[in-house]
Amino acid sequence: MSKHKVRMEAGWKAQLQKQFDQAYMKKLRAELVRRADTGAVIYPPADQRFSAFNETPFDQVKVVILGQDPYHGAGQAHGMCFSVQPGVAIPPSLRNIYKELNSDLGIEPVRHGYLQSWAQQGVFLLNSVLTVEHSQAASHQGLGWEQFTDAVIQCLSDNTSNTVFLLWGGYAKRKGQIIDAQKHCVLTSAHPSPLSVRGFTGCKHFSQANTYLQAHGKSAVQWKLPADVAVKA
Repeated sequence: MSKHKVRMEAGWKAQLQKQFDQAYMKKLRAELVRRADTGAVIYPPADQRFSAFNETPFDQVKVVILGQDPYHGAGQAHGMCFSVQPGVAIPPSLRNIYKELNSDLGIEPVRHGYLQSWAQQGVFLLNSVLTVEHSQAASHQGLGWEQFTDAVIQCLSDNTSNTVFLLWGGYAKRKGQIIDAQKHCVLTSAHPSPLSVRGFTGCKHFSQANTYLQAHGKSAVQWKLPADVAVKA
């Protein structure tokens, strides 16, 4: 969302074009431009705000992980929830996700937090709010992103089949109440944040997701990330 036309994977754009045409999205776009013009540092950069959609085409989505807000530190957020750019320190919640992967599937943690490999296999890494300001957590809540991402979740619930939704924490669970649990697999737990990780540890969501996918004729996700990824300039 910037002064430039939104670039989004064709399948997603076809599903969501009506949202971009609505007044709330036009108001949101104008507000982001206004804040940027008055000196606000907004993450992620405009060309990365829809990375989750561009890395995971609509017709390839098979798992959805729902986050809340982008990371608000310099160089962290790049449009996919829980993921950080190569070369950026792994945030605490993602470290706990890696620990659960190790416990669940025996996958050793990698030394980076770049989750593109998951996204390219059909794991849709959606934040509920797609922008934030530097060092100001939750600073863009209530601007309209929540309405947009509700529409995204509704679209996935209505127009895909046998999708796995991983809802971690109370916020994600509440937002996920619109998902049709008869059509899809909805797995819930506490958030992997250090504050609530005890309720996340042992959830075994990664193995459960693969079991469900394979039972419904879909390929399992290779949750093991590449050991090395290139640091982007």
